[in-house]
Amino acid sequence: MDQRTDVRNIAIIAHVDHGKTTLVDQLLRQSGIFRANEAVAERVMDSNDLERERGITILSKNTAVMYNDVKVNIVDTPGHADFGGEVERILMMVDGVLLLVDAFEGCMPQTRFVLKKALGLGKKPLVVINKVDRPGARPAEVVDEVLDLFIELGADEDQLEFPVVYASGKGGYATVDPGEEGTDMKPLLDAILREIPAPKGDLTGPAQVLFSNIDYDDYVGRIGIGRVERGEVHNGQNVVLCHRDGTTKNVKITKLYQFEGLHRVEVEEARLGDIVAVSGIADLNIGETACAPECVEPLPFVQIDEPTVSMMFMVNNSPFAGREGKFVTSRNLRERLFKEVETNVAMRVEETDSPDTFKVSGRGELHLSILIEQMRRQDFEFQVSAPQVIYKEVNGKKYEPIELLMIEVPDSYVGAVMEKLGSRKAEIVNMGTRDTGMTHLEFKIPARGLMGYRQEFLTDTNGNGIMNNVFDGYEPYKGDIQERAQGSLIAHETGESTGYGLWYAQDRGRLFIGPGVEVYEGMIVGVSPKSDDITVNVCKKKHVTNTRSSSADEALRLTPPTILSLEQSLEFIKNDELVEVTPKNIRMRKTVLSKELRMKKASKNK
Repeated sequence: MDQRTDVRNIAIIAHVDHGKTTLVDQLLRQSGIFRANEAVAERVMDSNDLERERGITILSKNTAVMYNDVKVNIVDTPGHADFGGEVERILMMVDGVLLLVDAFEGCMPQTRFVLKKALGLGKKPLVVINKVDRPGARPAEVVDEVLDLFIELGADEDQLEFPVVYASGKGGYATVDPGEEGTDMKPLLDAILREIPAPKGDLTGPAQVLFSNIDYDDYVGRIGIGRVERGEVHNGQNVVLCHRDGTTKNVKITKLYQFEGLHRVEVEEARLGDIVAVSGIADLNIGETACAPECVEPLPFVQIDEPTVSMMFMVNNSPFAGREGKFVTSRNLRERLFKEVETNVAMRVEETDSPDTFKVSGRGELHLSILIEQMRRQDFEFQVSAPQVIYKEVNGKKYEPIELLMIEVPDSYVGAVMEKLGSRKAEIVNMGTRDTGMTHLEFKIPARGLMGYRQEFLTDTNGNGIMNNVFDGYEPYKGDIQERAQGSLIAHETGESTGYGLWYAQDRGRLFIGPGVEVYEGMIVGVSPKSDDITVNVCKKKHVTNTRSSSADEALRLTPPTILSLEQSLEFIKNDELVEVTPKNIRMRKTVLSKELRMKKASKNK
């Protein structure tokens, strides 16, 4: 078996916001990738708008740095469990992982999630304790926590002997000793060359490339990103593409690229262990293998976890349909959703009895809401139903997805959090206190019990709590959970909201709109404290009289409206309500707009 010592392939895995992308920034800056006068954005790897706004990585990214004549291919992976499908297949391309852990927060749910995947695939871990310069950092304790996590996840003896590097992505330094302050990232790069195994395999055998990711370019079409598992591949080479359904097809590699810094650079050939990008193969999918024609041997691909949440995506049929969006037909919606599935392997799209409705399943609410937000920015107009969990049947019994929920809250809020979660069928599995006056809680909770809870949690903890969740598995159905207790305030007629109408309506509940907003009959304009829906006339105008009194013309005092974001709207709606999404507005509405028809339907169901 041959070994290539001039290349290393690593993935950076970590919990959300533990500093992966910032650390990669520093490695790129210090390895001389950028010109001295080049203007470089912060978190340069988070390239799309949504990633920058939310401060999270959604798609995995490839980059490479040169250090001591060794090419280090680095893949930055998402930390959110909703994008776990990305993490799993990226691990197929690398030989080792940098496990990044915050020196203050310690091990979090996604740390456990991504590490479990990496250990399961037998990848060599290198632990980096990041943010050591953060106030309250406790690197020594965090190393013990990491060791406990390795033992809990069943790591073998070799994996338990993990090397540790202490770093500050923000400060731009790494050290081997937690007591000293470093000057640059060299100790980390040295550890990568020393600890991460070099690619092994057959250098002279027939070519074999496993594709783990797909990119898309408007000029050249689909670009497959993968790793050369055997032999060499050349620009212009004819290969056999092995599809996942067992069929094969003769194709040609039009262009071959490798990564240098943040750029794809065209190359003539690539060898065993190289991470490459290939264009020219039109119907290439994730998990497929390209082989030399004389030796067609497809490689097995990692099993991606099943989706746990589904939603209905529908053509917009509200009275305001077609006003604000460019793509509004069922054909537009169908094409866009099926295109998403090609690159988003953890998502499923199914057609339904209605040609205007599609069932879209994903790994969680965030996974689906990111797709909705992306489509909205691409000028699509559509409506979506409330998220539903996907149940399974095992031995004739109903099973449901369970999440592992980790919460950090100030001690004074523990009671309120435990009470709310108890009513949502959560079971506490762990509890501990920190010196900082914070309590760490771990629960197992049905996925449906988490829906709509995030907003309540922020209210109950005055915004001081942190909650994270990760899919844990399927367990028997836990029983009914009470839905949202409050009803909706519903617009009585189509028109424009007036200050006078809103002033009367605000006594009935909390409003979501201000004056001068166009509304239609059946649109949700607020939330009522009572359990029943209430119809309000927000377009009411003041009657003009010819008498004048000193008090009548005093200014009407309006309470500022609560404007809901997309995620909050999805969490808010009940099963008989929809969210209408357009490039300019997010509106909530009843599925049946007419009050009379709603009342008839309700009396039938009694």
